[in-house]
Amino acid sequence: QVQLVESGGGLVQAGGSLSLSCAASGSIFSINEMGWYRQAPGKQRELVVAVTSGGMTNYADSVKGRFTISRVYAKNTVYLQMNSLKPEDTAVYYCNARGYSANIRSFDSWGQGTQVTVSS
Repeated sequence: QVQLVESGGGLVQAGGSLSLSCAASGSIFSINEMGWYRQAPGKQRELVVAVTSGGMTNYADSVKGRFTISRVYAKNTVYLQMNSLKPEDTAVYYCNARGYSANIRSFDSWGQGTQVTVSS
């Protein structure tokens, strides 16, 4: 019963910036990890970055130094600031959250996906 709603995305030229947001709602007891994944046509979904309950971040090497994740715990919201975008960043970006619902059942929920297109 935990839903994620994403916003942001769009078209940007190489070198530009975009910001994504994702808000979790439902019967949430705790969110232990939130992150962003992406999937390009013909490729497997891959981790972009995730932040744990302890505040530790795990960035893919391909985005390290360019992307920044931030989390607003009180709003169950996570953001992804993407700078110095490259055409290789073009993909559908999915928000992910893992944790426990109010009835203490684990959940692993995904957002609907948002398209990010970076032109050369």
